[in-house]
Amino acid sequence: MIKCEHIFKSFDGRTVLEDISVEFETGKTNLIIGRSGSGKTVLLKTLVGLHEPDSGSIDFDDVRYTSLSFAERKAIRKNIGMIFQGGALIDSATVLENVKLPLDLFTTYSEAEKRKRVEFCLERVELSHAPHLYPSELSGGMIKRAAIARAIVLNPRYLFCDEPNSGLDPQTSIVIDNLIHDITREYNITTIINTHDMNSVMEIGEKIVYIHQGKKWWEGSKDTILQADNAELNDFVFASSMAKRAKANIDKG
Repeated sequence: MIKCEHIFKSFDGRTVLEDISVEFETGKTNLIIGRSGSGKTVLLKTLVGLHEPDSGSIDFDDVRYTSLSFAERKAIRKNIGMIFQGGALIDSATVLENVKLPLDLFTTYSEAEKRKRVEFCLERVELSHAPHLYPSELSGGMIKRAAIARAIVLNPRYLFCDEPNSGLDPQTSIVIDNLIHDITREYNITTIINTHDMNSVMEIGEKIVYIHQGKKWWEGSKDTILQADNAELNDFVFASSMAKRAKANIDKG
């Protein structure tokens, strides 16, 4: 569980997050959605520790993260996996080397132990055939799967995903969504996904938080979002769905 209470964040005097309180549940896919510039990315980066909130608190399970010193936060950071928007693989390293990197940095495992763990993670994301390949030799979906393998190699308790479907075709997006959802359930991870993809919302949105102009405007699930009595949310859902259909028509075209 990750819980934030009364989070405020400003840049250059402009308030980006205003009094946000929300609890993200363990073993579920928690989605943060909203328009560009709404504050959802800032919220994700604040939760993961890349931004420091101006005020408010963030708890990781029973630990108040915002009260810890930089050194004290190291133990929690070891339990965090991160999937970046573009995958963020190292171009000059093979898939195996990319996935092994967190083990090199944060463990004292032997090389044999590291390789065994990497092989397990690659098998879990169906990349057992690709440890020797470089990022330039991978498809977009394979890059995202390699990024997922790297994110889970330390067996994290918390997983943060920034637009994991960005740049992927609809079919591959569904594969990545289902993979993240299955891993979340299988390892009982607290997973938080920043997305604007309504397909992802309707596919795996077990807990959804809609951010509008820096405020938490609505929260619910994929089962309640289409019936929500919230004008701004309804406009966002409709506009996102229309944009998705238009892009699909162009791609067919």
